[in-house]
Amino acid sequence: MNKFQTRSIEKLKAERIIGHISGEETGPTLVFFGGIHGNEPSGVEALENVFRQLKGSELQIKGSIIGIKGNIPALLKKKRFLDDDLNRIWTHAGIDKIEQRNHKELSVEENELTIIYRLISDIFKTEPAPYYFIDFHTTSSPTLPFITINDALINREFARLFPVPVILGIEEYLEGPMLSYINEKGYVAVGFESGQHFTAEAVTNSISFIWLALIYAGIIDKEEVPDYKKHRNVLSTAAKGNTIFYEIIHRHRITQADNFKMFPGFSSFDKLPKGITLANHNGEEITAYKDTIVFMPLYQVQGEEGFFLIRPIPSWILSFSAFLRRIKFDSFLASLPGISWSNSSKEKLMVNLKVARFFNKPFFHLLGYRNRMVDETHLILYNRERAAKNEMYKDAFWYKK
Repeated sequence: MNKFQTRSIEKLKAERIIGHISGEETGPTLVFFGGIHGNEPSGVEALENVFRQLKGSELQIKGSIIGIKGNIPALLKKKRFLDDDLNRIWTHAGIDKIEQRNHKELSVEENELTIIYRLISDIFKTEPAPYYFIDFHTTSSPTLPFITINDALINREFARLFPVPVILGIEEYLEGPMLSYINEKGYVAVGFESGQHFTAEAVTNSISFIWLALIYAGIIDKEEVPDYKKHRNVLSTAAKGNTIFYEIIHRHRITQADNFKMFPGFSSFDKLPKGITLANHNGEEITAYKDTIVFMPLYQVQGEEGFFLIRPIPSWILSFSAFLRRIKFDSFLASLPGISWSNSSKEKLMVNLKVARFFNKPFFHLLGYRNRMVDETHLILYNRERAAKNEMYKDAFWYKK
C-alpha cells in the first residue's frame, strides 16, 4: 500500500477548494471537480483560470460556484492513482466500510474519498438547491470533447445544451464512479472529457465548458458573458459539429496482471471496419467483430478498460424513450413473469432471464434501466428515473415536463 506522507491530510484538505463564490442573489449550486485522476490536470487548470476571472469581474452571480480538487497526491505525482482508482471506489458498501475504519488504515485514495465525501455532504447542508455536479477528465488517446452521463432524463436534457457528443450507458460497465454515486441520489451529474491528457486544447475546452455550464445552470445570465458565442464555437469546432448521442455496446476489460497493448493510431469516435486489428491482449490479437466505432482506446499503463465500442442512438429512439419514461410505462413490468421489484423503493428490478427471455437489454434501456449481472440467469436493473429529483429542476429553462 502506497501511503503518501509528503503532506498531512489536513494540509491536503486546505488545498482542496479551488474556489468558492457565493452570489448576492439566490440560485443553484454548481460543483466542479478536477483531477479525480492524477494524470488528468486539465480540469484543475481550467477551474483555476475561470475562478481568477470570476473574482476579478463584476458579473452578477446567482447561487454558489464551488471548484474541488480531486486526487491531490496523485496529481502531485502525475499518476492516475497511487493505491486505488479514486473514480472506481464510490459504492455505498465501500464508503460504509471506509467510514468505519481507522484513518491510518486507509489507502491514499480512500483518504481522498473521505475528504471529498465530507465536502459533498457539507454542500448539501449549507448550499442552496438545485445542485449540479460536473467532473472533468481527459483521455490517453486523441478524442473529440464529449459528455458522459448516467441515463436519466434530467441529465440528458442538461447535457444536450452543450455542442458536443453525449455517451450513455458507461455506468453499466464501470463499478464505483463518483458521478454515478451522486446521480443515484437524484441530482444532475455530468462528466466532461475535454481532450487528450496534458494538451492545451483540453484546458481550453474545459474553460469554455465551465462558462457554458455557469450559464445553463442559471448562475450567470448569458447576456452578461460577452464571449458566450466564442465558448460555444470553441466546443463545437473541437467536436467537429458532432452532437450525436451514443451508447456503449462493448467494453474490453483488462486487469493489472494483463499484458495489453493498444495498436497505435486509434482515436475516440474513429469508425472501424469489421476485422481490423485493435490490440494485443496477452499475446492474442483483438479484432473488431463488426463495423463499429471505437471509444477511449487505452494508451497508458494504468486503467481497467482497453477500449470501448459505441453506436449512435437514433433521435426517434431518444424521443420514444423519453415518452415511455414520462408516462411511467415501466410500472407494469413487475407484474410480468420473471420480473419483480428487488427493493421496496422500486428503484431496482430483478429479472430471471430463463423466464423473461423475451425481453432484451435495449428494451430496458428505453425505460432508463441499466443492468448488472447477479449470476448467469439473473439481472439487477437500476432505474435512474425513479431516483431523479425532477421537482428540484422544474424551474430550469431546459427542463421538459
